[in-house]
Amino acid sequence: MRKIFVCIVTVLMSLSIYAQVGINTTNPQEELHLAGANENIRLEGLSDTNNTNNLGDNNSSRVFADANGDLVLGSASNTINMLVDSENYLDDVEDPTSLINQTGNAFGYDPAGVPTNISGAIFTLTSPAIIEVNYSVSWSVYKTNSASGRIDDEHARIVQTGIYFREFSVGDNAADPTSWAAYTDPANVWCIDVNASGTVCQETGTMIALNGQFYNNADSKNGAYQNFQNTASDYIQLPAGTYCAFFAGQLAVGDTSGTGAVKMFLGSGTDDLQIIAYYFQ
Repeated sequence: MRKIFVCIVTVLMSLSIYAQVGINTTNPQEELHLAGANENIRLEGLSDTNNTNNLGDNNSSRVFADANGDLVLGSASNTINMLVDSENYLDDVEDPTSLINQTGNAFGYDPAGVPTNISGAIFTLTSPAIIEVNYSVSWSVYKTNSASGRIDDEHARIVQTGIYFREFSVGDNAADPTSWAAYTDPANVWCIDVNASGTVCQETGTMIALNGQFYNNADSKNGAYQNFQNTASDYIQLPAGTYCAFFAGQLAVGDTSGTGAVKMFLGSGTDDLQIIAYYFQ
């Protein structure tokens, strides 16, 4: 009788181990089937109390399967990563490095502004990622043949700004991202550098976070011409690689008569830039 009992227990254990298991269902369709539209699974080892990679209250933390098939929380390096967080990204200068010339009904954009901290501006993506960009960039605009610098022709000008990336390639000077080629997505190509007359494109790249505002003025003594800001946010998917973000801008006007040369300086005041990576591989 004792031997028969042992055999029965062994058979039942085998059925339990290899059968599909259902919770809230008598007809499981997978090895483990949790039924119920509002049911959840709780793994206490993944809670914010027990796991430092959990982002905590009011956030969602991505769960990955590791090489062993174990469910784990991804760390900041392979989920969300703050790449650049600068409270004043561009040098506060008004010189040729920040200059954008007015070119009438302008064609294309001009690169302008140099990061205050080149090494801090360079970032590396370890795998493809969605990149979020948020910026607030300063600009000033002048009539160069006027002692006060104030434009007073009442012509409506459009001041547009955007972000593009330069990508490091083998053989490039790693410490000088201004010499790297502009990253270009074939589906999103812009002229990021135009000649002085605004007629010939000298370089193309992919621009994001385009934004602009109108400017005009009729007061040669009191009109504002400094400390303006353009702000924008945008997303782009970038492949793995090393990059640096740069600004480009455009100063356009429909009527250039009677005013003389007009120049815009980008980044002459305080500006901010945040770049965040959302890894998906």
